[in-house]
Amino acid sequence: MAEIQVECDALLFDLDGVLIDSTPAVARVWSRWAIERGFNPDEVVRRAHGRPSLATVRDLLPHADHEVENREVERREIEDLEGVLPLPGSVELLTALPPYCWTIVTSCTRALAEVRLRAAGLPMPKRFITSTDIVHGKPHPEPYLKATSILEVAPDKCVVVEDAPAGIRAGKAAGARVLAFPTTSPDDELRAAGANWIARNCAAIRMLETRKQSPHLVMALAATEIS
Repeated sequence: MAEIQVECDALLFDLDGVLIDSTPAVARVWSRWAIERGFNPDEVVRRAHGRPSLATVRDLLPHADHEVENREVERREIEDLEGVLPLPGSVELLTALPPYCWTIVTSCTRALAEVRLRAAGLPMPKRFITSTDIVHGKPHPEPYLKATSILEVAPDKCVVVEDAPAGIRAGKAAGARVLAFPTTSPDDELRAAGANWIARNCAAIRMLETRKQSPHLVMALAATEIS
């Protein structure tokens, strides 16, 4: 991996698999849910990652009461916080960033996102985007377009930080560049989804410059650049 210098006006972070490790909790909840309903748990966990839980419920149970099923999944996820921890470098990076230069864009509901942020001890942005705030979830660009709107930054001036192919596609479709972490998907899937760079985690991001008067960031990434 080489050190690459990147300039942008804002960073848009996915939550699970980028800033926090909730993978064990997600796997536990969705596996139990899948087994109870006769599905292959490994397939359901794979399908659920990086997408709103309601979308997964609709796909798997087209004739069910989707809102009831989704509330049950959310209740279980809010209650299961064992092993929910910050990923390497995330606390240090968010602390170093001016508040107007970053936000979170997650497929969690707002209630679940707030619980996990508190459990991991991460700062909570004043405004951020969750599945509660959108109509179309990732891989649709709506979540990231709404994030650029609340930060008042053009999409092409943003870098999205993601770990799931659905999120990468959402960021690219919104017009942003995407830095991907191989937390939950292998490098080849991240490349196929359109990532611009692949790095290990937030510890690979080193801030070189942050301007206080106008949104502008210069970062050094220990990353692989995708041509």
